[in-house]
This record gives sequence, structure tokens and C-alpha cells, in this order.
Amino acid sequence: MVLETVELLNFRLHRNTKIKFSEKLNYIIGGNGQGKTTILEAIYYLCTSKSLNGSADSEAVNFSEDIFNISGVFRDVVKNEVRVFFSNDTARKEIYVDDKQIYRASALIGKFPFVKLTQSDSSITYGSPSERRRFVDSVISQSNFTYLGFLLEYNKILKQRSALLQRLLEERSSSLYRELDAWTENLVLAGTEIIKHRISFFKEFISYFTPAYGRIIENSELPSIRYDFLGETDPDKIFERFTSAIKESRTDELRRAANLVGPHRDDAVFFINDRDLRKFGSQGQHKSFQIALRFAEFFYLKDKIGKSPVFLMDDIFGDLDAYRAQRISGFMQEIGQGFITLTDFPNFSHLVHNHADLIINVDNGSVNYAA
Repeated sequence: MVLETVELLNFRLHRNTKIKFSEKLNYIIGGNGQGKTTILEAIYYLCTSKSLNGSADSEAVNFSEDIFNISGVFRDVVKNEVRVFFSNDTARKEIYVDDKQIYRASALIGKFPFVKLTQSDSSITYGSPSERRRFVDSVISQSNFTYLGFLLEYNKILKQRSALLQRLLEERSSSLYRELDAWTENLVLAGTEIIKHRISFFKEFISYFTPAYGRIIENSELPSIRYDFLGETDPDKIFERFTSAIKESRTDELRRAANLVGPHRDDAVFFINDRDLRKFGSQGQHKSFQIALRFAEFFYLKDKIGKSPVFLMDDIFGDLDAYRAQRISGFMQEIGQGFITLTDFPNFSHLVHNHADLIINVDNGSVNYAA
């Protein structure tokens, strides 16, 4: 899949920007606050209908305007035009694919696959379990609509069950307990499917991740990932383990009015040479692990979906030594189309690039192509 063009109207600093991209690497160059990351954000909006950094849609409207509009053309077997429109007046966002309005953002997930590598990826290896779950859910959801369905259903059940547990703090009636049993059964059924998918994913994903890590760091380090549900890794035993654990936690759940057991509380543990990365990893090992996760994600999605995701890389080379930057930029040449922001291209002369790559200069929301 290739993103041919993007047009930005009143989107942050970009009042009226049109860009035609290379099918290979697109280096987007500009100083801080000049609008280079905004181009990546626009691409992310086209793939997800959401902001790259989680900010409100209203914050992306140019200061003196009331609306923003982002449109782009993706080419695969056929061409698709995607448009995201937002109005401050109505506080509504509209999504269109080939002029047909999409009413659920989830319908867009996986249709235009993407991989993003940003500074915030540090939270995947340094942060809380929720950050690793978010990474896993994003990858699987783009390649498996069944998983996405279970995930959406599970989150609805969690909310309903949480509200019921709150009510039980005030009213311990038999009807509410029966209702809790029903929601618990639904929670276990949907949660079991999520856990099974995650176990299957990690068993397969490691075959993509290990060689990706080796391409970035050519040494004797051996990375690995461990995922289990309360110590269980056999998919056929997950339902039984989940059922047993939630029965054991019933008293605590009622006392704390919280959902204490399920895939919303599990974690993946990262290792290098059998040592917990989060506890013992160096800064360089963390960074290499984060980058390898994204390259593995790219090739995993490419195989699963049958088309190449767009690869968004935001200002990461400044934190890398020349050796790793060269290896990563060389790796990028193998992925097809990529979008890479940099503050200063001449200072990265060690990066691998070729004549098919495009250099785009961004200055205060204005764009021009390097000769």
C-alpha cells in the first residue's frame, strides 16, 4: 500500500498544504514547531481518525479558523480517497472513504494499516503494563477483526460490570448478585478469547521480532518476550484458569468495587539474555527493543494483511549513535514507503538513502521539495 498524496486545510500550522509523496522514503525536515510532525499526524488521522498524540480534535484547528480538513489517496489494488473533517462549531468529526461516510472509527482500523515509531514508544518498555497491552491490541486489531470485536465487547462488559460492582456497595440485593453472575460469565467468555489471541500472537510475533532486533544490534544479545495469563500459557486451559481466578477474587472485587481479574490487567515481560529489560536494561537496549518491536510489527502486519503498512517515524535519529542510525536507515530501505521526520538532514549524512527517496522541507507550515 502506498500513500500517494495528502492535502491539509487549516490543520495546525498548515493552512493549505498539498504534498505528493515518494513510494520509498520521505524525509520531512524542519525545525521544532515548524509543522513537520503535523504531516505525520495527518497521515495518522487518515489511518485511524485520531490524533497522533491523543490530543482533542479542536486543538488541531488552525488558530484563526473553525474547521480542518485532511484528505489523502491510498493506492493498493485500487485507489481509495480518505477524508477527515472537523468543525469547531458543531464539535463533530466526519470520516469519509471514497465519499462514503464512516460512522464508526473502528471500521477504519486495519483498512489502511500503519506502524508508528515515536518518542512516546519509550513507554512500551519503561512504562506500565497498560502501555504494553495497548501496543499488543493495536497490532492484533489491525490484522484481526475478530480480535477487535472481542476487545470492543470486553471493554463494554468491563464498564457494565464495574458500574454494577459500584451499585453492590450500596445495595446487596439478590437480583444484583444474579446480574453480576451474568456479567461475570460474559466477561470470562470474551476475555478468554482475547487471551487466546494474545498467546497465539506472541508465539508468532517472536519469529519477526528476533531477526529485527538482530538487524539493529548485531551482537550476542538474545531478546525474548514472555506472556502468560496468571502463569498459564495453554490456550485450552485459559477458560478454566480465568473462571477459577475470578471466583477466588469475588470477595475482593465486591469490597473494592473493581474488576480485578482479566486480560485488562495482564502484562508482557521483555527480556534480553534472560534478564528483565524493564529492571536491568540499559537505555540503548530499551531504545533498540522499541525500534525492533516496530519493525517486527511492520513485517508481521505485511504478512497478515497482504499489503505494506505506511511507516511513520518521528524524530528518533537524534537519540541514536551513528552506528545504530545507519543500520536502522538501511533497514528502512527494505520496507517500501516510509515517512521520517528530522530536524537537520545534513547532520545525518550517515543515513542510508537513495535517489528514489524524497526530501521535504517544512518551514512554518509551508512545504517545498529539496533539489
